[in-house]
Parts: sequence; C-alpha cells; structure tokens
Amino acid sequence: MSAPSLESERLPSAWRRRVLWSALALLVVAVLVTLVWLAGRYEASQVQSRLERDAADAVGDVRAALTRNVQSLQALQFSDPTPDAWSRDAATLLREHRELVRIEWRDNMQRNRAFVDTPFRTSVFDRLGRESVQSDVTQVCAAARRISGPAYSASYFVPMTDGLGIEVMELCMPLISTGKVAGYLVATYSLHDVLDELVARQLTRSREVSFTEGDGTRLAVRGSARRAKRVFTAQQLLDLPGTTLVLRMDSWRAAPDLFPNVLTALVTAMSIALVSVLLLLGKDMRRRLKAERDLADALAFRKAMEDSLVTGLRARDLHGRITYVNPAFCQMVGFTAEELLGQSVNAPYWPPELAEEYRRRQDIRLAGNSPPREGFESVFMHKDGTRFPVLIIEAPLINAQGEQTGWMSAFLDIREQRRVEDLSRASQERLQATARLAMVGEMASLLSHELNQPLAAISSYATGSVNLLQEGTHTTTDIKLAMQRIAQQAERAGKVIKSVHDFVRRRDQAREAVAPQALLDAILPLVNLQARKLSVKVRVQAEPGLPKVLCDRTMVEQVLLNLARNAMQAMDRPDIRERVLVLGVRRAQDDGRRLEFSVTDVGPGIAPEIEQQLFTPFFTTKAEGMGLGLSLCRTVIEQHGGTLAYAPNQPQGTVFRFTLPVSEPVSALLA
Repeated sequence: MSAPSLESERLPSAWRRRVLWSALALLVVAVLVTLVWLAGRYEASQVQSRLERDAADAVGDVRAALTRNVQSLQALQFSDPTPDAWSRDAATLLREHRELVRIEWRDNMQRNRAFVDTPFRTSVFDRLGRESVQSDVTQVCAAARRISGPAYSASYFVPMTDGLGIEVMELCMPLISTGKVAGYLVATYSLHDVLDELVARQLTRSREVSFTEGDGTRLAVRGSARRAKRVFTAQQLLDLPGTTLVLRMDSWRAAPDLFPNVLTALVTAMSIALVSVLLLLGKDMRRRLKAERDLADALAFRKAMEDSLVTGLRARDLHGRITYVNPAFCQMVGFTAEELLGQSVNAPYWPPELAEEYRRRQDIRLAGNSPPREGFESVFMHKDGTRFPVLIIEAPLINAQGEQTGWMSAFLDIREQRRVEDLSRASQERLQATARLAMVGEMASLLSHELNQPLAAISSYATGSVNLLQEGTHTTTDIKLAMQRIAQQAERAGKVIKSVHDFVRRRDQAREAVAPQALLDAILPLVNLQARKLSVKVRVQAEPGLPKVLCDRTMVEQVLLNLARNAMQAMDRPDIRERVLVLGVRRAQDDGRRLEFSVTDVGPGIAPEIEQQLFTPFFTTKAEGMGLGLSLCRTVIEQHGGTLAYAPNQPQGTVFRFTLPVSEPVSALLA
C-alpha cells in the first residue's frame, strides 16, 4: 500500500478518536455542568426555602408576641383598678414593651379615662394631636365590639415634631362587664419597633425585613443586607383581627460556586457518612432499647413499691397543685387519683371548719418556708365525712438539675397510735391511783397510832370535866380550859385526817402555778406521821425567793411523798442511829428556767445489782411492795418535761433529784 493511502486511512481514525474524546469530554463537561447547575439550583432552592421558613417564623414570632401583649393588656384591668394604679401598671408595661408607644383606657363612649405614652420617645401625637386619627380608633373599636375581642386597625403614618414620622397601627380591646361593654383599651403599635423588638435578631443580621402594602409599598424596614447579584425574597401574610399586613424578607447573596470534584467528594463522603450513621444508629438503637427496658423495669419496681406502701404519698408543684398520689393516700382519704390530681386550694380531704387554716399554712409552705423535719400533726376528712388525725412529713422535691420543682409529703394515719396512747394514759392513771391507795393503806396503821393520842386526850379532858361538874368544885375557868384542850386535840385529829383525804381524793389533771414551799408543806403532815414512828428527823432546805413551778400539784406531791417514804424506810435499820431526812429545793444549776427538788437520806445506799432495775415496773425489794412507786414517779416527772435521777450521798446514803419547769411570764424568760 502506498504512502498516500496509509495517510488517508490514519486521518479518519485520528479524526474519529478526536471526535470520540471530544464527545467524551463534552459529555463529562455536560454532566459536570449539569451537576453544578443542579447543585446551584438545589442550593438556591434551599436558600429560598430557608428564607420562606425564616419569614414564617418571623410572622409566628410577631403573632405570638402580639397575643402575649393582648394578655398583658388584659391584666391591666384585673381587680377593677383606679386610674392612678392603672397608669402605674401601664407605664411599667410600656417600659417592658418598646413596640408599644401609647396605651389608653377609654369609657364606653370612647372618652379617655387615662393614657400613658412610652418613655423611649416623645409622644407620637404631639404634632397633630390624637383627634386627627380618632376616626381610625372609632372604626377599630367598632370592629372589636362586633367580634367581642381585640381588633387591629390598618396602619397609618404619623408625622413627628422632628420632621420625621412613623407608621403605626391601633389595637382596641372591649372591656366586658356583666355582659356589657364597660369601656375600651386602646394600644398604639409602632411598626418599625415591632420589627425591632418582636423579630429575632439573627433573622435581621443578613436580611432586610419589612412590612409592606399589597402593591409593595414599604411601611417599615428593619435590617440591612449586602447587595449582590442574586436577590431572594419571601413574603408572608400576618393575619390580624381587623387587618392584614405583609411581612417581606429580602436576602442578597452570590450564586453558588461549586466545582465537580467537590460534588463527587461530597457524594462519596455522604455515602460513607450514611453507612457510618446507619451503623451508629443501629448501635444506638440497641443501647436505647436496653435503656428503655431498664427504665421500664425500674418504673415497674417503683410502682410495685409505691403500691405496697401503707404510707400515703402526695406530690405538689410550686403552685400547690397535686401532681401525684399513691394508692395508700387514695385509700386513706377515700378519693380516687383522678379526683385529687390538679387540686390546689380547698382540697376535698380538708375539713370545712379547718380549710381556711390549712390554706394559710399552704401559702406559708409555698412561700419557701420549710416544715419541721420531724413532721407535724393535722386532721384530714375521709370522703364519708369521718375525721382522722395524720402525721405529715414534707420535704422539697428536687429535680436532676438541683432545682426545686415542688413538695413531696408523706402521711401516716395515727388513729391507732392515739388510741394506744389514750389506753396507756388511762392505765397509768389507774396505776397511780392504785399506788396512792396502797400508800394510804400502809399509812392506816400510822393513822391509828397518831389518832389515838388526840382521842385519848379528848376522852381524858371530857372525863375530868364531868367529874368537876359532879363534884361541884369546878370553876368557870377550869371548865373553859378543859374545853379548849378538847378543841385543840380535835383540830389536831382533823388535820391528820384531812391530809390523807386530800391526797387520796382523785382530781382532774390540771397544771397550775404552785410555790415550791407549798408542795413541801402539803406532804409534811403525812411525812411526819411515818417519821415519828421511825424516829427520823425531817429537815426542809429551800432557797429564798424561788419562783413558782408549773405542775399537776397532786401528782408532784405523790412523787415527793413516795421518795420521802422510800428514804425513811431505807434508814429503818438498827445500825443507823442518827436518821435524818432532808427535803430540798433550789434553782437548777444548768437551767435557770427549772427548779431542782431533792430527797436525801443517810441509809445504806443502792446496791449495784439493784441499780439496773431500779425504775423497772413491778420490781421491788420489799415483801409487801408493788414495785410501781419509782416507775410512776419517773413517768410523772417526764410528763412534766423534767428528769428523775439519783446519786450517792456523801458520806452515806442516797439523794434523789428531779426538775420541774418554772411558771413565769414569757417576757421575764426572754429578758
């Protein structure tokens, strides 16, 4: 083959390759350009969509803020305020809401009762006066009256004294009283300040936000945007009762500038990221399912534990509304959880006669005052009307962030406890009465001996008087002296009997202020009966100027008499010749508000093996004893808030001491 033929064959082949490579390059470029164009369109659509969402969010923010403002304006009329009080509240509202430039309170004839202008600018109606726009206010108030709610007027321009002006609109709310319009509340909005205050700041940093009319005329503008080749615009309607505004949002930015390798890398990266996210989501899903199962088990365990409790539980929020009750509480008060949840004041389990007191106590608790940690007692009412006592223990309810969200209360029904306490109190009273009677029985022999002396003397004086009268040798002086002796001995016998009678006679337990010396004097006649029989010397040591003590006189006298009798019986031993009983009273050394009584003997003391059981009921070392004396003594003293103790007496014997509270005015104790 010749050279020209070979050359002619290579030319079509090279041309075809160039055509194919060119076609491939064109195809790749077309694909890349298409991808870039699609990406640009997609990004532009994303920018437009984001702008539409931002515009919708801005409209939502404005609408929500206007609604909140309506509620705040309505609050101005709460509790029928006076014009002065209303003006103060309106001024506060204007300082908090810069978009409001004026608030007016008008009567049902639309005459001004009070008005307040914003403190942030001069009055917008200084130049033309309020009457220049009275027709707009009249129309919007008429519309508000028709719809029985707030209505907005169309916007209008108000020139200012500084040569400028602002675009404003009016809000009118009818004030309804007993179904009739009692007046109107008119608020004036600055559209420019509405954009400033009610549209989020981040929406106006790179955008221009404005209110426009239907033909595109801008009424108010906020924000400034950089000028660029492309302009994105979104418009949203702000529908308000009585009027409609158009919110326009403009954004200027350059067209997207992407390269093909960026798209490829992006698709690859997104694919890898998608697989990774799926794997992570699968792993997270397994962890979430495990956490949900654990949470369900924990909730089931807590529910079972709460249902098994006999203690009532109740949770309240910071406003006093009940947010939780357990079955034990529902069973305690007889109401279901649905009947209790959400209740705040006048709870159905409050007795009507105590409702006001409980309401005040709840107000104090909600004000932040913590209740006593040991709890406090109260009275609840069952659904059937039965009253019962409860012990309430309250504590703050703290969430995971360490903030208090309410109060948690635990309730114990203490009816059974009260019944047991009443039975125990009655049993103690019976034991005390038995102990007194037993003591009087022991004194019977002493009384017979003590009464024999005055009775024998009375008999002797009477016999002598009869003999004198029979012999006729008497004188008036002799007979008078004999009768005086008889009267003295009879009085002595009567005192002995009265002492025992006063002690045995049962009285209602009533605490009174008693002088310490009076308590000692009351038991001395009975103590002296046994002291003379056992050859015991009785001494009384009382500090001068002691205040009175607050006590149940009969019970304390019994304690003193029991301790004195025990002390004298302890000294009834042949080896103790000098038998001395000392009854003393003084101020307690560690507490100026208490007096300390003491009974001291010189007996053999208390053996170590007896000390541990000394105050045990029915433990006694006497053949005829009941073992109740010291146990009852300690119970009586503890009921008075005091203590009963003993210690060795030096050089010999034992001293028993107990304390009683001083009865003095509160001012004296605080001085």
